[in-house]
Amino acid sequence: MPKANELKQGTAIEINGEPYVVKHIDVRNPTSRGATTLYKVRFTHMKTKQKLDETYKSDEMLKAADCSRCNVQYSYQDGDTYYFMNTETYEQYSLSTDDLEGQTEYLSDGLEGIIMLLMDDAALGIQLPTTITLQIVETPPAMKGASATNRTKPAKLTTGL
Repeated sequence: MPKANELKQGTAIEINGEPYVVKHIDVRNPTSRGATTLYKVRFTHMKTKQKLDETYKSDEMLKAADCSRCNVQYSYQDGDTYYFMNTETYEQYSLSTDDLEGQTEYLSDGLEGIIMLLMDDAALGIQLPTTITLQIVETPPAMKGASATNRTKPAKLTTGL
């Protein structure tokens, strides 16, 4: 049973007997004395894809959903469908762009270390690895004389991000 402060994106939680996946966490630190940290969490229902917003205190206990996890590798994209392969059984799973909201920009061919959430052998979502290595394909030229301070410039990656 995870605490609210242990939640991260992709964690499966059971709320009122229904399975939900954490999609976004917003941490709020109230400034008044004695105030505890609040976690505003956006969940998505695993089956119906309905969104649910809840607020928890940092020490509140939540019930983990009864779902299995397996290691998968990103294979390819066909239209709005993304395909993944189980690295142990070589079984194929597919997810739509809606199921992967906000994660598609980080998928590159052959990416390993992805954890697939499964319920009743149906793919529900993925949890990306902590670090992902992407290649820079384009940056604007550096400005002459702008090297006195640590300046950054925009870059385009192989995934379009």
